[in-house]
Amino acid sequence: MPIKCSTFGHNTSNWQSNITLCTGDFAGGLSLWDIERLDADPLFLVPHAHENIINAVDGAQHSGPPEIATCGRDGCVKVWDVRQSNKPVVALNPANPAHARDCWTVRFGNSFDPDERVVAAGYDNGDVKLFDMRMQKMLHEFNVNNGVCDLEFDRPDINMNKLIVSSLEGRVRVYDMRTLHPNLGYAYVEERVSNGTVWCTRALPQNREVFMSGGGGELTLCVTATHRSACCGIPRALRKGVAGSVEELNRAKLGDQPIHALDWNRAKEGLLVCASFDQSIRVCL
Repeated sequence: MPIKCSTFGHNTSNWQSNITLCTGDFAGGLSLWDIERLDADPLFLVPHAHENIINAVDGAQHSGPPEIATCGRDGCVKVWDVRQSNKPVVALNPANPAHARDCWTVRFGNSFDPDERVVAAGYDNGDVKLFDMRMQKMLHEFNVNNGVCDLEFDRPDINMNKLIVSSLEGRVRVYDMRTLHPNLGYAYVEERVSNGTVWCTRALPQNREVFMSGGGGELTLCVTATHRSACCGIPRALRKGVAGSVEELNRAKLGDQPIHALDWNRAKEGLLVCASFDQSIRVCL
C-alpha cells in the first residue's frame, strides 16, 4: 500500500540505535519499521487505524512514553503507544461521523516532563484543536478562517511557547501559547509569506525565533519577535498574550511547483532539505 506520511519523531533523542520509522498509508494503516530490516514484517501494525487515508503522523519521545499521533480523512485524531498496538491510548472522534471534517495535520507539543503532552490538530475548515493528554480534556479550540495545512511548535519539548499555523492563501499565524485568555484565547500575529498555499513550516532547531515556510515554489525565511507587555496588577487568569511580530528575512524561488515538505538539519545550522510536487528533492543552505 502506498505511503502517505511518515515520522522518526518517536525515537529517542540520541539517535544511536534501534531507529524505527512510522508510516501511515492510503488505506488507513499504521506501521512501525526497523530501518535496518525494511524487508521484514513491521514491528508494530494497525491495519485499520483509520477508516481511510492517514493524512499525517507525528511522534513524541522526549522524556515521556514513545507515542505516535495520527489524523485522517475520517476526521479522527488518535494517539498510539508503540508498546501496544491493540487500541489507541486517546481517540478524538467527530461527534457526527457523517459530517466529519478532514483533519490535515497533527503535532505533539508541551512535552517538558514525562507527564505533560499536548496534541494539536488542524482541519480543512480552519479549525485548530488542542488536547491536553495529562488532563484528558480539550484545552482550547479556535478557527483561522482557512484550511490548516501544517502546525509547528517552535520547540515541542518545552512549555508551550509558540505555535505556527500554515494555511491556504499564503498565510501563517504565530500564536503566543504562554497565555490563554478566557475570552480572547491566544494572541497571534498573521503574515502573508507566499503567493500560494503555505504547505509546511519548520522552526530552526538552533534558534526557535526563526522559521522557514514552503509555499508555491518558494521558500520564505522569517523571524519572530515577542514584545513585552505590562501585566502588573492583572490577575493571571485575565492576562492577555503578546502577539509580537513576524519579519521576512529572505525569499528564494526554487521552482514552479509547490513545496510541500521540508526539514532542518539538527547538526548543521541552516542546512535544509525540501520536497516539491515536481518529485524533486533539494538541499539548501
